[in-house]
Amino acid sequence: MFEPEDIREWRGHDVVDVEGRRIGPLEAVYVDTLSDQPAFATVLVGMPTRRRLTFVPLAGASVGPGYLKVRYPRDQVKDAPSIGTDDVLPAEDEAAVFAHYELAYDTAPGGARRLGRP
Repeated sequence: MFEPEDIREWRGHDVVDVEGRRIGPLEAVYVDTLSDQPAFATVLVGMPTRRRLTFVPLAGASVGPGYLKVRYPRDQVKDAPSIGTDDVLPAEDEAAVFAHYELAYDTAPGGARRLGRP
């Protein structure tokens, strides 16, 4: 596992799936607002004229020389909820990101966002 404070240095490096197949470059990291630890990454996917950012959990991820390996298959990541390259994840869409990976979702205290960009 990587050190959480180092993950921001991995922007632009390849994200690969559990079998080592390239998904796309790491674009951003979202932290869990309850723990302030990296929880999800966005990966740039799609054709050059139709790029989007798709979400993938960082739990169980590991690093290799020049890549971040996630524990999910490429097709599942590419089918995950996504946003435009200049967009922000709306708070009401957070639950769908967690549900896509069959992860439990609860809002932060007071109904606040669960994912945030540091």
